[in-house]
Amino acid sequence: MRLPDLWGLLLLAPPLLTAIVFHELAHGWVAWRLGDPTAKLAGRLTLNPLKHLDPIGTLVLVLTQAIGWARPVPVNPRYFRNPRRDMMWVGLAGPGANLLMGTGLALFYRIFAPLVPRLLEVMLVLGVQINLGLALFNLLPVPPLDGSRVLAGLLPPSLAYPYLRYEFWGFLLLVLLVFTGVVGKIILPLILGLSHLLLGG
Repeated sequence: MRLPDLWGLLLLAPPLLTAIVFHELAHGWVAWRLGDPTAKLAGRLTLNPLKHLDPIGTLVLVLTQAIGWARPVPVNPRYFRNPRRDMMWVGLAGPGANLLMGTGLALFYRIFAPLVPRLLEVMLVLGVQINLGLALFNLLPVPPLDGSRVLAGLLPPSLAYPYLRYEFWGFLLLVLLVFTGVVGKIILPLILGLSHLLLGG
């Protein structure tokens, strides 16, 4: 296995950490707004990355440069008035936050790119691409990704509950799809296309 480049990691770390933190914070914040205090009581409504990072998931991400995971935000759907609908909104919150952040960084880049140091310019571009990638990847309808929560909210209960029950097998399928390059072939063109659109030619 090729070890990751140190300078590459230093460039990636700030935009990646920021994207992960806002993704997880959005899940917890929306759950809290919908009546579930679990994430707030667990101290997850914070910008502190140490509260959101999973040590093993972070190590796997560094070594593979392909797949990793953060600590899942605790959510208790029993607090929700409409658990299936509200879980769908909680699921959408993370990718939605990344899309907003990616768009905001792209706007900042288009306005200030000529005025900032080259290093910051590169990090802004990486931030746009990372946020778009995180949003698109998590919207895949494969348990345990956020897209599965969205799809479960749209399916009738007779199909939604059995579908979510296969989360372990969904994770194995996801690993297979990532390392065979299937996910990359689906998502990478979308990331590049949207990045080009947002950042300008």
